[in-house]
Amino acid sequence: METKEDADIASADKGGNITQQPLDSASEKHAKGLVQEKDGDDILKSEPEDAEYVKGHPVIRNGDDVSRFIVSTRDDGDPTLTFRSMVLGSAFTALSSVITMLYLFKPVQMQISPIFLQLLIYILGQAWALFTPSPDRCRWKWLRNVLRFLNFGQPFGIKEHVVASLVASSANNGLSGVEVYAVERLFYNISVSATTAVLGTFSISLCGFILAGLLRPLIVYPAEMVYWTTLPQVVLFQNLHFDAKANRGRLIKFGWALGLAAIWELFPAYIIPWLSGFSVFCLASMHAPLHTRSVFSRIFGGAASNEGVGLLNFGLDWQYIQSTYLSLPLKQQLNSWIGYVIFYPAMLGLFYGNAWGAKKFPFMSTSLFQDNGKQFHTSSITNDRGIINFDKLAEIGLPQLTSSTVWGYLTQNLAIGALITHVLIFNGKDMYLSWKQARSRTQPDPHYQAMLRYKEVPMWWYFALFLLAFVAGLIVNIKGETTLPVWGYIIALLVGAFIAPFSCILYGLYGTGVATNQLSKMIAGAVHPGRPLANLYFASWSHQVILLSVNLANWLKVGQYTKIPHRIMFATQIYGTLLGAGLNYAIMTTIVTNQREILLDPEGNSVWSGSTVQSLNSQAITWALARYVYGVNGKYLIVPLGLVIGLALPFIHWGLMKVFPRIRDWHLNTAIITTYAGSSYFGNTSWIFSSIAVGVFSQVWLRRRLPGIYNKYNYLIGAAMDGGSQIVIFILSFAVFGASGTEHPFPTWWGNPAGNPDHYSRIHMLYDSNDWECP
Repeated sequence: METKEDADIASADKGGNITQQPLDSASEKHAKGLVQEKDGDDILKSEPEDAEYVKGHPVIRNGDDVSRFIVSTRDDGDPTLTFRSMVLGSAFTALSSVITMLYLFKPVQMQISPIFLQLLIYILGQAWALFTPSPDRCRWKWLRNVLRFLNFGQPFGIKEHVVASLVASSANNGLSGVEVYAVERLFYNISVSATTAVLGTFSISLCGFILAGLLRPLIVYPAEMVYWTTLPQVVLFQNLHFDAKANRGRLIKFGWALGLAAIWELFPAYIIPWLSGFSVFCLASMHAPLHTRSVFSRIFGGAASNEGVGLLNFGLDWQYIQSTYLSLPLKQQLNSWIGYVIFYPAMLGLFYGNAWGAKKFPFMSTSLFQDNGKQFHTSSITNDRGIINFDKLAEIGLPQLTSSTVWGYLTQNLAIGALITHVLIFNGKDMYLSWKQARSRTQPDPHYQAMLRYKEVPMWWYFALFLLAFVAGLIVNIKGETTLPVWGYIIALLVGAFIAPFSCILYGLYGTGVATNQLSKMIAGAVHPGRPLANLYFASWSHQVILLSVNLANWLKVGQYTKIPHRIMFATQIYGTLLGAGLNYAIMTTIVTNQREILLDPEGNSVWSGSTVQSLNSQAITWALARYVYGVNGKYLIVPLGLVIGLALPFIHWGLMKVFPRIRDWHLNTAIITTYAGSSYFGNTSWIFSSIAVGVFSQVWLRRRLPGIYNKYNYLIGAAMDGGSQIVIFILSFAVFGASGTEHPFPTWWGNPAGNPDHYSRIHMLYDSNDWECP
């Protein structure tokens, strides 16, 4: 339990206004707005730039403005690691694991909203404080001490709340390992041994901790490392706990928004699925000839999984939109919009141009196919250890990919290459400056300065944890069923360690990341040909280093904003990660067992989809055959070449800035553009235009025209809508969607048509040697 120290960093007056105390000269300079924009990214400089005000309210433009105007530096020194925070965190880790695994098998893959967990934890935490007896009323000292330890009758503070939410949200940190186990069960009929499951999960879940520790000066401390999608959560923490009376009006609006979002979610999710993706063009072509309907479905359809690209298709289902697009900065959303402009003609052009024999296969699917258009079954070419039998492969032929999958793989490689060179070209100097400032403890961000009162985590803690995770991985790969040799395991860790800094920097600056799994699978295929399971495990270890670094850095930033001691952050992140990984494994086995048939279907339906695990398996198989599939004489050579092309894109961007200096003002980022040019190559796409509309409303209009309302309510209302929608989705998943084994579909009517929600009869795969059409 923490105690309040004498020198508070900040205090609040009776009206709830934050009064920051002087920190040091560096912090004072930072508070005056010492920022500039250079080469598309914001950095610190020595010349002052005043904040921009509209109607007396500051306009949020960058991370410096966030530190000054959105997030308070207040630190009341209240208790942090308590019995109550750990009980609530552990209980909601179970809930988080359930929802995380549900979305893994949904048509759109999303992370569980931390806001949803945050709200439920707050309700129970307040109930714990209000409805338990106060220790002061007890006459026996020993009982008073017990009740105090149990936090009976004690206020539920912000730091307890943050720690409980951190533990619960860490449940998906070990997701990569669980995904591999799901692929093995579905496609290889392999259930791993207890040793592999326990030690493998431990190793995969924790191997990235050391990088998060080493990279803190670059990915956490600077003001520009905002991790934008966490802002609704941080703002909600402070509104709930910092002078609730002063914030009463905002909390009432929060409650109304949450309730309305919960009620609304019943309609697009269950009663009127048509609202999850409606298109004027789809409705207009309902009675058109078959060929016309097929074309319209691919262009404008998107409400069902793998139906179409969803051009001008609007979805009103908030579970797929979420507060992300209320939070992401305009510079990120601008790049994503450019990516979508590329996405639509590329996907359609490749299919109708019959690239790679596209018309023999479905328009969108992550499954593998034979050359005759029939589905390719992994078990037909592998032995009982998951290793490819090349004699069987010669009989069946090489697996084929849909054009949408090839495009998705290509854009992922383009983005990885662009990520590396963009960070080096445009952020290299800032990285060096941040490192120097952290070593000298002169980083000017006021929140960093406020955290100097707490002891840092010694680096040997990170090294010791890595050693344990590394040894566990060695045991699994020597004794387990991974088929991955020890030297391949070490290479996997080195690949992840190389990419992680770049990915963390991009995520901190823009609030979005780049899918790096493709690079891991490329390298695995090159060093372990013919071994798809080795490929999967290789990618899990390397990618998990990256994923865990990003997730931990994200929460370290939340801890910096809310003043959680460093050592408590370290311990609780480990605990939550391990607990969540174990629970994820248990939930995964339940869902895979109960929904096996639909998860193996190449298209899925509007409720369940195996697209994610199908894609993982497709990548593992094809990269295990990289020499034949992606090699010089392979059909998909362009995919690995995408990495080289991507490396060149930022140089082109840099050269254009030299010729046309005004391009600097556009904040272009080729890694983000190429990511969004192919990120929706499978699944539901009806949310894309809705997300664009939300982003334009929030970041283009509200932020600039009404900054007072934006600063007060943008993140708060977004948090409420996330919480309301996910509460309902959780209930519906078990009550009617069949997560527990039995489905109870809503009766069919115009708003809930048979087949696709946008009034197309369900597309069945019929193949012809010359074309592929929807019936």
